[in-house]
Amino acid sequence: MSATRPWSGRRLHFIGVGGAGVSAYARAAWTLGAEVSGSDAAESPYSRELAADGVLDARIGHARENVPAGDDVEVVYSSAVPAENVERVAARERGLAERARAELLGELTALRRTIAVAGTHGKTTTASMAVHALRAAGLDPGWLVGGSIGGGLPNARWSDGEWLVVEADESDRSMLSVDVDIAVLTNVELDHHATFTSLAELREAFAAFLARARAAIVVWDRPELLELARRPASAEKLLDPTRRSPLATEPPRGVDLVPYDVPDPRLSPEGARFRWRSHEVRLAVPGAHNALNAAAALEAARSAGAEERAAIAGLAGFDGAGRRFQLVGESARGARVYDDYAHHPTEVAATLAAARTLAPSRLVAIFQPHLYSRTRLLRREFGEALTKADVVAVLDVYPARERAEDHPGVSGLLIAEAAADAAAGRPVFWLPDFDAAARVLADVLERGDVCVAMGAGDVDVLARRLVDAPAVAGGGADA
Repeated sequence: MSATRPWSGRRLHFIGVGGAGVSAYARAAWTLGAEVSGSDAAESPYSRELAADGVLDARIGHARENVPAGDDVEVVYSSAVPAENVERVAARERGLAERARAELLGELTALRRTIAVAGTHGKTTTASMAVHALRAAGLDPGWLVGGSIGGGLPNARWSDGEWLVVEADESDRSMLSVDVDIAVLTNVELDHHATFTSLAELREAFAAFLARARAAIVVWDRPELLELARRPASAEKLLDPTRRSPLATEPPRGVDLVPYDVPDPRLSPEGARFRWRSHEVRLAVPGAHNALNAAAALEAARSAGAEERAAIAGLAGFDGAGRRFQLVGESARGARVYDDYAHHPTEVAATLAAARTLAPSRLVAIFQPHLYSRTRLLRREFGEALTKADVVAVLDVYPARERAEDHPGVSGLLIAEAAADAAAGRPVFWLPDFDAAARVLADVLERGDVCVAMGAGDVDVLARRLVDAPAVAGGGADA
């Protein structure tokens, strides 16, 4: 076994390899010397990039025969892949090892000193910024991030450097599998209602994540978050979230507690500026939330040994992570069209606030809800957040791992109606499918407008259709 290719001889088959997370693990496993294969229900940019880079050619469509022959194959599956998936069933029938992606993430993070970024919002951008800061400081990090990290770089790279930067995802509790040296916590809000039954349960999980840190805890300077960093966490409390944790005044012994904040960022169409540790930080990405993300990334990089000025220079040219307020282009009439991954009310509000700093004549929000369960529970909050725009268009739900028949009566119309109730007469369109949306919005958008297409589904496809689409005459269905 080679020291530089320690996984030589392993054979890994990835189900759901077209996703941002699992594709990153496949890329790392291949670099470490493993023989890799994979499949997914549909082709994606990530699966195409894996093929272009010679990592693997993903099989499109799930089938028993996708699982390679042999009794030494390890089957790694995304949390979105159910137990009844035909490839998982075939693996069990053959006695093959079935491994959740969290288990593999634990293995990968044990191989390097790890910066793990957790939180309900901002994980991808903060992790991406940390990578750029470390690279600028000459530390040659590897990374496993749920999206392109900007600068033409992919979502994953395995390096020979000391540090690895990863996202620590709470949606399937995989953050509790990370072997972590520097833990970053950006914020805590209940989002994944199928995983966590209450905010208290979610808080205990984040406390358990922070308790895993060996070197430093970087946390937004808020009392409720600092408490989590100082709270002893245990498996018993995770099993019984009603147990009250004793308050503590210090983080675990030997671990630095590093609070961060940006109380007064200066925002403009050119980006954001703020002071950090006596330095001036200039960002090309807009919004107060990105200033906070940058402060977290800089503190993490500093804790890893990065020189402060070099780390700051690494963020100056950061143009955004993939699908995070990403400029797609201009519509036929000259509106600027952006794509953003926002899929929670807080994220929607932050994205629209950032878009306001671009000084548009009108701010147009297109929103594709993600998951029926989230749509039902947060419809009023989504409606209120969307009213930060001048014009709102709501699409139907992107179901992801959920089924419409399990959520009768739930559609994007719930959010469109909530937005109309809160919009004080501003136009709100219910445009359930992309064809209707493209037809109406091509005529609505005008020069001077900023249009932001938001959602964790495939709304980016609509954003690209709006760019250079011909203007047409047509009407919309006002909610």
